[in-house]
Amino acid sequence: MTGKKRCAWVDESNVLYCEYHDREWGVPLRDEQRFYELFLLETFQAGLSWLTILKKREGFRKAFDGFDAEKIACYDQEKIDALLTDPGIIRCRRKIEGAIVNARAVLDIRREFGSFCGYIWSFAGGKPVCSEDDVPRSTSPLSDRISAELKRRGMRYVGSVTVYSFLQAAGVVNDHEKTCFRRAELACREGETKE
Repeated sequence: MTGKKRCAWVDESNVLYCEYHDREWGVPLRDEQRFYELFLLETFQAGLSWLTILKKREGFRKAFDGFDAEKIACYDQEKIDALLTDPGIIRCRRKIEGAIVNARAVLDIRREFGSFCGYIWSFAGGKPVCSEDDVPRSTSPLSDRISAELKRRGMRYVGSVTVYSFLQAAGVVNDHEKTCFRRAELACREGETKE
């Protein structure tokens, strides 16, 4: 997987990681379903490696009804108990219960704003945000604001670090390093604002 200059965090020996970086990470995501999928996965990633989540993504898709927020919002104790025995996902009761609470909040946001995706993008003015420097960061004023708002709405596992990771992955923030081939490609697709 050599020949292209990627972000330093990418393990060049791992094909799954390289493909994720090259095709998905940081691409401005506007599809409501895929946006919510990524959000749910990011909340499960808290405290774990992203590679662990990538390896279990299909397991999550099956276990969480294709990332259908309406179905997840209705999960009961029987479904929680079934999820706790599913080796295809991260079996953490608090994160599973958090996913249910968050799905209900996402549905409230959709009713109020039309879409969860559009709601989150509105914090960035609808355009990707590009930091001026190449300094790795784990939070930003943008992630702080969004995190505070999601917590106010009752969401769980939405600290500023998790939110920032989600914003990077969903392309709301273009944090590809300046030497990475994807940074220029993505900057050419949509106008960027500076942070």
